[in-house]
Amino acid sequence: MNPLLDLQSYGQSIWLDFITRRFIAEGGLAKLIQNDGLRGVTSNPTIFQKAITGSADYDKVIAEGLKRNQKASEIFETLAVADIQQACDAFKDVYEKTRGLDGYVSIEVNPHLARDTQGTLQEARDLWKRVNRPNVMIKIPATVEGNPAIMQSLAEGININITLIFGLDRYQQVIDAWMSGLEKAAASGKKLDAIASVASFFISRVDSLVDGQLEKKSNKALQGKAAIANAQLAYEIFEKAIASPRYQALKAQGVGVQRPLWASTSTKNPAYRDVIYVEELIGKNTVNTLPPATIDAFRDHGKPKKALPANAAE
Repeated sequence: MNPLLDLQSYGQSIWLDFITRRFIAEGGLAKLIQNDGLRGVTSNPTIFQKAITGSADYDKVIAEGLKRNQKASEIFETLAVADIQQACDAFKDVYEKTRGLDGYVSIEVNPHLARDTQGTLQEARDLWKRVNRPNVMIKIPATVEGNPAIMQSLAEGININITLIFGLDRYQQVIDAWMSGLEKAAASGKKLDAIASVASFFISRVDSLVDGQLEKKSNKALQGKAAIANAQLAYEIFEKAIASPRYQALKAQGVGVQRPLWASTSTKNPAYRDVIYVEELIGKNTVNTLPPATIDAFRDHGKPKKALPANAAE
Protein backbone atom coordinates (compact mmCIF):
# COMPACT_ATOMS: atom_id res chain seq x y z
CA MET A 1 0.00 0.00 0.00
CA ASN A 2 1.19 3.51 -0.79
CA PRO A 3 1.78 5.36 2.53
CA LEU A 4 0.75 8.62 0.85
CA LEU A 5 -2.68 7.17 0.09
CA ASP A 6 -2.95 5.89 3.65
CA LEU A 7 -2.86 9.45 4.98
CA GLN A 8 -6.36 10.10 3.67
CA SER A 9 -7.76 7.55 6.11
CA TYR A 10 -6.41 9.72 8.94
CA GLY A 11 -8.11 12.81 7.57
CA GLN A 12 -5.00 14.43 6.12
CA SER A 13 -4.59 15.73 2.58
CA ILE A 14 -1.21 15.94 0.86
CA TRP A 15 -0.50 18.96 -1.31
CA LEU A 16 2.63 19.57 -3.39
CA ASP A 17 4.91 22.52 -2.66
CA PHE A 18 6.23 22.81 -6.20
CA ILE A 19 5.18 23.89 -9.67
CA THR A 20 6.76 24.27 -13.10
CA ARG A 21 5.24 24.58 -16.55
CA ARG A 22 7.03 21.50 -17.88
CA PHE A 23 6.04 19.40 -14.86
CA ILE A 24 2.38 20.06 -15.68
CA ALA A 25 2.73 19.70 -19.45
CA GLU A 26 4.62 16.40 -19.30
CA GLY A 27 2.11 14.79 -16.95
CA GLY A 28 4.11 14.81 -13.73
CA LEU A 29 1.34 16.53 -11.81
CA ALA A 30 -1.37 14.27 -13.23
CA LYS A 31 0.70 11.21 -12.23
CA LEU A 32 0.92 12.36 -8.61
CA ILE A 33 -2.82 13.00 -8.55
CA GLN A 34 -3.61 9.57 -9.95
CA ASN A 35 -1.02 7.42 -8.18
CA ASP A 36 -0.37 9.20 -4.89
CA GLY A 37 -3.69 10.87 -4.15
CA LEU A 38 -2.22 14.37 -4.39
CA ARG A 39 -4.96 16.86 -3.56
CA GLY A 40 -3.50 20.32 -4.09
CA VAL A 41 -0.52 22.54 -4.89
CA THR A 42 1.11 25.47 -3.15
CA SER A 43 3.44 27.92 -4.81
CA ASN A 44 5.44 30.97 -3.79
CA PRO A 45 7.70 33.48 -5.52
CA THR A 46 10.82 31.43 -4.73
CA ILE A 47 9.34 28.33 -6.38
CA PHE A 48 8.50 30.36 -9.47
CA GLN A 49 11.94 31.98 -9.49
CA LYS A 50 13.54 28.54 -9.62
CA ALA A 51 11.12 27.39 -12.32
CA ILE A 52 11.62 30.43 -14.53
CA THR A 53 15.42 30.62 -14.24
CA GLY A 54 15.85 26.85 -14.36
CA SER A 55 14.53 26.29 -17.88
CA ALA A 56 13.90 27.95 -21.23
CA ASP A 57 10.16 27.21 -21.02
CA TYR A 58 9.30 30.78 -20.12
CA ASP A 59 11.73 32.62 -22.40
CA LYS A 60 9.31 33.31 -25.24
CA VAL A 61 6.73 34.99 -23.02
CA ILE A 62 9.47 36.99 -21.27
CA ALA A 63 10.79 38.21 -24.64
CA GLU A 64 7.30 39.22 -25.75
CA GLY A 65 6.77 41.12 -22.53
CA LEU A 66 10.04 42.98 -22.92
CA LYS A 67 9.05 44.02 -26.45
CA ARG A 68 5.87 45.54 -25.00
CA ASN A 69 7.96 47.34 -22.35
CA GLN A 70 6.25 45.47 -19.52
CA LYS A 71 7.72 45.67 -16.05
CA ALA A 72 9.43 42.60 -14.65
CA SER A 73 6.62 42.25 -12.08
CA GLU A 74 4.00 42.26 -14.84
CA ILE A 75 5.84 39.61 -16.84
CA PHE A 76 6.27 37.48 -13.74
CA GLU A 77 2.57 37.67 -12.93
CA THR A 78 1.66 36.66 -16.49
CA LEU A 79 3.88 33.59 -16.24
CA ALA A 80 2.69 32.63 -12.77
CA VAL A 81 -1.02 33.06 -13.51
CA ALA A 82 -0.78 30.83 -16.61
CA ASP A 83 0.87 28.02 -14.62
CA ILE A 84 -1.64 28.35 -11.80
CA GLN A 85 -4.54 28.17 -14.26
CA GLN A 86 -3.16 24.95 -15.78
CA ALA A 87 -2.67 23.43 -12.33
CA CYS A 88 -6.19 24.43 -11.28
CA ASP A 89 -7.55 22.70 -14.36
CA ALA A 90 -5.56 19.56 -13.50
CA PHE A 91 -7.26 19.49 -10.09
CA LYS A 92 -10.78 20.19 -11.34
CA ASP A 93 -11.93 16.59 -10.77
CA VAL A 94 -10.42 16.51 -7.26
CA TYR A 95 -12.13 19.78 -6.42
CA GLU A 96 -15.50 18.49 -7.63
CA LYS A 97 -15.22 14.99 -6.13
CA THR A 98 -14.27 16.36 -2.70
CA ARG A 99 -17.01 19.02 -2.97
CA GLY A 100 -14.56 21.84 -2.51
CA LEU A 101 -12.56 20.36 0.34
CA ASP A 102 -9.45 19.86 -1.81
CA GLY A 103 -8.19 20.45 -5.32
CA TYR A 104 -6.79 23.92 -4.62
CA VAL A 105 -3.77 25.65 -6.13
CA SER A 106 -2.27 28.61 -4.27
CA ILE A 107 -0.64 31.74 -5.68
CA GLU A 108 0.94 34.33 -3.41
CA VAL A 109 0.52 38.09 -3.42
CA ASN A 110 3.67 40.15 -3.92
CA PRO A 111 5.79 39.77 -0.74
CA HIS A 112 6.67 43.48 -0.91
CA LEU A 113 3.05 44.17 0.05
CA ALA A 114 3.31 42.30 3.36
CA ARG A 115 2.98 45.56 5.36
CA ASP A 116 0.43 47.16 3.02
CA THR A 117 -3.18 46.24 3.79
CA GLN A 118 -4.82 47.96 0.85
CA GLY A 119 -2.11 46.90 -1.59
CA THR A 120 -2.48 43.28 -0.48
CA LEU A 121 -6.27 43.42 -0.76
CA GLN A 122 -6.14 44.89 -4.26
CA GLU A 123 -3.63 42.31 -5.45
CA ALA A 124 -5.71 39.50 -3.96
CA ARG A 125 -8.72 40.77 -5.90
CA ASP A 126 -6.68 41.11 -9.10
CA LEU A 127 -5.18 37.61 -8.87
CA TRP A 128 -8.59 36.11 -8.08
CA LYS A 129 -10.03 37.70 -11.22
CA ARG A 130 -7.04 36.91 -13.42
CA VAL A 131 -6.77 33.23 -12.51
CA ASN A 132 -10.56 32.95 -12.72
CA ARG A 133 -10.85 29.45 -11.29
CA PRO A 134 -13.05 28.41 -8.33
CA ASN A 135 -10.22 26.25 -6.95
CA VAL A 136 -7.51 28.89 -6.74
CA MET A 137 -6.39 30.13 -3.31
CA ILE A 138 -4.72 33.49 -2.88
CA LYS A 139 -1.88 33.40 -0.35
CA ILE A 140 -1.71 36.34 2.03
CA PRO A 141 0.93 36.49 4.80
CA ALA A 142 -0.26 36.58 8.39
CA THR A 143 1.22 39.98 9.18
CA VAL A 144 -0.64 42.49 11.34
CA GLU A 145 -1.36 44.43 8.15
CA GLY A 146 -2.32 41.27 6.29
CA ASN A 147 -5.09 40.28 8.67
CA PRO A 148 -7.60 42.98 7.60
CA ALA A 149 -6.93 42.09 3.95
CA ILE A 150 -7.53 38.42 4.78
CA MET A 151 -10.83 39.23 6.47
CA GLN A 152 -12.08 41.45 3.64
CA SER A 153 -10.97 39.02 0.92
CA LEU A 154 -12.93 36.21 2.55
CA ALA A 155 -15.90 38.56 2.98
CA GLU A 156 -15.83 39.09 -0.78
CA GLY A 157 -15.83 35.35 -1.46
CA ILE A 158 -12.13 34.92 -2.29
CA ASN A 159 -10.45 31.66 -1.22
CA ILE A 160 -7.49 32.48 1.02
CA ASN A 161 -4.39 30.54 2.08
CA ILE A 162 -3.06 32.45 5.07
CA THR A 163 0.67 31.88 5.00
CA LEU A 164 3.81 32.37 7.09
CA ILE A 165 2.24 31.64 10.48
CA PHE A 166 4.83 30.82 13.14
CA GLY A 167 3.44 31.85 16.52
CA LEU A 168 0.41 30.68 18.47
CA ASP A 169 -0.86 34.18 19.27
CA ARG A 170 -0.77 35.12 15.61
CA TYR A 171 -2.53 31.88 14.67
CA GLN A 172 -5.38 32.80 17.02
CA GLN A 173 -5.62 36.17 15.27
CA VAL A 174 -5.74 34.40 11.90
CA ILE A 175 -8.63 32.24 13.05
CA ASP A 176 -10.46 35.35 14.22
CA ALA A 177 -9.88 37.06 10.86
CA TRP A 178 -11.23 33.96 9.08
CA MET A 179 -14.40 33.84 11.14
CA SER A 180 -14.88 37.61 10.93
CA GLY A 181 -14.55 37.48 7.15
CA LEU A 182 -17.14 34.74 6.85
CA GLU A 183 -19.53 36.48 9.24
CA LYS A 184 -19.24 39.55 7.03
CA ALA A 185 -19.82 37.41 3.93
CA ALA A 186 -22.92 35.92 5.54
CA ALA A 187 -24.26 39.37 6.35
CA SER A 188 -23.99 40.32 2.68
CA GLY A 189 -25.80 37.16 1.55
CA LYS A 190 -22.80 35.31 0.10
CA LYS A 191 -22.87 31.51 -0.27
CA LEU A 192 -20.53 30.44 2.51
CA ASP A 193 -19.89 26.83 1.47
CA ALA A 194 -18.02 28.07 -1.61
CA ILE A 195 -15.46 30.12 0.37
CA ALA A 196 -12.41 28.04 1.34
CA SER A 197 -9.39 28.81 3.50
CA VAL A 198 -6.36 27.11 5.03
CA ALA A 199 -3.93 28.42 7.64
CA SER A 200 -0.31 27.65 6.72
CA PHE A 201 1.69 27.03 9.88
CA PHE A 202 5.45 26.79 9.27
CA ILE A 203 7.34 23.93 10.88
CA SER A 204 11.00 23.14 10.19
CA ARG A 205 12.18 26.74 10.31
CA VAL A 206 11.19 26.84 13.98
CA ASP A 207 13.64 24.04 14.73
CA SER A 208 16.28 25.74 12.60
CA LEU A 209 16.06 28.77 14.89
CA VAL A 210 15.53 27.07 18.25
CA ASP A 211 18.13 24.33 17.72
CA GLY A 212 20.81 26.97 17.31
CA GLN A 213 19.85 28.53 20.62
CA LEU A 214 19.79 25.13 22.32
CA GLU A 215 23.24 24.39 20.89
CA LYS A 216 24.60 27.46 22.68
CA LYS A 217 23.15 26.12 25.92
CA SER A 218 24.57 22.62 25.26
CA ASN A 219 21.04 21.22 25.41
CA LYS A 220 20.85 18.50 22.79
CA ALA A 221 17.97 16.64 24.44
CA LEU A 222 15.41 19.21 23.29
CA GLN A 223 16.77 19.75 19.80
CA GLY A 224 14.35 18.83 17.04
CA LYS A 225 11.30 19.08 19.32
CA ALA A 226 10.21 22.74 19.30
CA ALA A 227 8.68 22.81 15.81
CA ILE A 228 6.50 19.76 16.32
CA ALA A 229 5.47 20.89 19.82
CA ASN A 230 4.52 24.30 18.42
CA ALA A 231 2.37 22.66 15.74
CA GLN A 232 0.77 20.33 18.29
CA LEU A 233 -0.29 23.34 20.35
CA ALA A 234 -1.56 25.04 17.20
CA TYR A 235 -3.71 21.99 16.50
CA GLU A 236 -5.17 22.27 20.00
CA ILE A 237 -6.11 25.89 19.24
CA PHE A 238 -7.71 24.73 15.97
CA GLU A 239 -9.81 22.08 17.73
CA LYS A 240 -11.01 24.58 20.33
CA ALA A 241 -11.91 27.03 17.57
CA ILE A 242 -14.08 24.59 15.62
CA ALA A 243 -15.80 23.50 18.84
CA SER A 244 -16.69 27.09 19.72
CA PRO A 245 -20.26 28.43 19.47
CA ARG A 246 -18.98 31.07 17.05
CA TYR A 247 -17.78 28.48 14.55
CA GLN A 248 -20.81 26.24 15.09
CA ALA A 249 -23.03 29.16 14.06
CA LEU A 250 -21.00 29.50 10.85
CA LYS A 251 -21.04 25.75 10.27
CA ALA A 252 -24.84 25.81 10.38
CA GLN A 253 -24.66 28.20 7.42
CA GLY A 254 -22.48 25.85 5.38
CA VAL A 255 -18.95 26.91 6.37
CA GLY A 256 -16.27 24.22 6.26
CA VAL A 257 -13.26 24.21 8.58
CA GLN A 258 -10.19 26.30 7.99
CA ARG A 259 -7.71 23.43 8.11
CA PRO A 260 -4.20 23.90 9.49
CA LEU A 261 -1.72 23.40 6.65
CA TRP A 262 1.72 22.26 7.75
CA ALA A 263 4.28 24.08 5.60
CA SER A 264 8.07 24.03 5.47
CA THR A 265 8.00 20.31 6.23
CA SER A 266 11.18 19.24 4.47
CA THR A 267 13.85 18.29 7.01
CA LYS A 268 16.57 20.94 7.17
CA ASN A 269 18.79 19.03 9.61
CA PRO A 270 20.22 15.84 8.02
CA ALA A 271 20.49 14.29 11.49
CA TYR A 272 16.69 14.07 11.67
CA ARG A 273 14.46 11.52 9.98
CA ASP A 274 13.62 12.92 6.54
CA VAL A 275 9.87 12.45 7.07
CA ILE A 276 9.68 13.51 10.72
CA TYR A 277 7.55 16.57 9.93
CA VAL A 278 5.06 14.37 8.15
CA GLU A 279 4.80 11.42 10.53
CA GLU A 280 4.50 13.54 13.67
CA LEU A 281 1.79 15.84 12.30
CA ILE A 282 -0.84 13.46 10.92
CA GLY A 283 -4.33 14.27 12.09
CA LYS A 284 -7.92 14.87 11.08
CA ASN A 285 -8.72 18.07 9.17
CA THR A 286 -5.10 18.85 8.30
CA VAL A 287 -3.09 19.44 5.13
CA ASN A 288 0.63 18.83 4.70
CA THR A 289 2.31 20.47 1.74
CA LEU A 290 5.48 18.64 0.70
CA PRO A 291 8.27 19.31 -1.79
CA PRO A 292 8.91 16.51 -4.34
CA ALA A 293 11.82 14.98 -2.39
CA THR A 294 9.73 14.61 0.78
CA ILE A 295 6.85 13.11 -1.21
CA ASP A 296 9.28 10.54 -2.66
CA ALA A 297 10.72 9.82 0.78
CA PHE A 298 7.34 9.29 2.41
CA ARG A 299 6.15 7.09 -0.43
CA ASP A 300 9.28 4.98 0.08
CA HIS A 301 9.45 4.62 3.86
CA GLY A 302 6.81 6.77 5.53
CA LYS A 303 4.87 5.26 8.44
CA PRO A 304 1.33 6.66 8.69
CA LYS A 305 -0.07 6.88 12.21
CA LYS A 306 -2.46 9.09 14.12
CA ALA A 307 -0.26 11.75 15.71
CA LEU A 308 -2.75 14.54 16.41
CA PRO A 309 -4.17 15.55 18.81
CA ALA A 310 -1.09 15.13 20.98
CA ASN A 311 -0.47 15.53 24.69
CA ALA A 312 -0.57 19.32 24.91
CA ALA A 313 0.32 19.33 28.60
CA GLU A 314 3.58 17.54 27.84
